[in-house]
Amino acid sequence: QVRLVESGGGLVQAGGSLRLSCAASGRTFSSAAMGWFRQPPGKEREFVAAVGWRSGSTYYADSVQDRFTISRDNAKNTVYLQMNRLKPEDTAVYYCAADKTISRTEVAVPGRYEYWGQGTQVTVSS
Repeated sequence: QVRLVESGGGLVQAGGSLRLSCAASGRTFSSAAMGWFRQPPGKEREFVAAVGWRSGSTYYADSVQDRFTISRDNAKNTVYLQMNRLKPEDTAVYYCAADKTISRTEVAVPGRYEYWGQGTQVTVSS
C-alpha cells in the first residue's frame, strides 16, 4: 500500500509564495507519475501539475503555467509544488496523487490515479 502525505499549506497574501511537499511511503514505492490536484470551495477537483517519475517530464494546467513549478526527489520519494505569485483563485484544498501505470496522456485525469493524499489547505487572501 502506498501512503501519500502532503504538507506546506497555509494562509498567504496575494502575490506571495508557498511550497507544498508530498512524501510517498510504502513497501515498494514506484510510480509512473505523481500529480497535484486542487479542489476549490464548491467546485470539482482539477488538475494542477504532474511529473513523470522516471523521465522528469512536467505538465501544467494553463492557469498555473509560469507561476507554479513541480519537481521531484526520487531518493526521498517526494514531490514538490512551488507556488509563486499566488492569486485568491488559487485558494483550494491541494491533493497529491500517484499512479504506477498512468500514461503521459492521462496525467490530468484525476480518475486515473490510484493513490491520494489527505489534502492540504491553501488560502490566498486578497
